[in-house]
Amino acid sequence: MDIAIYVLKVFVICLLDVLHLAMLVRALLSWIDPMQEWRISSFLFMVTEPVILPIRRLFERKRWFEGMPIDMPFMITFLLLFVLGSIIQIL
Repeated sequence: MDIAIYVLKVFVICLLDVLHLAMLVRALLSWIDPMQEWRISSFLFMVTEPVILPIRRLFERKRWFEGMPIDMPFMITFLLLFVLGSIIQIL
């Protein structure tokens, strides 16, 4: 049973690392391709937006950080995924 938990833990950590990388590349590409016309930009949007969407909806409903030039739901999601990965590594 311990091996199965370890494998699951490593899989989730790897998944979070890939998601972090995808979000980072998406952020960098948003400066170069803001309209997401490139295939890689639209692919990264399709991969990362379902993770960001719950935080984005919460912020829109509560009207937090309205009118800011920085995409705060993106940043908060990125930090929450980092914290989640750190907690999983500790356990």
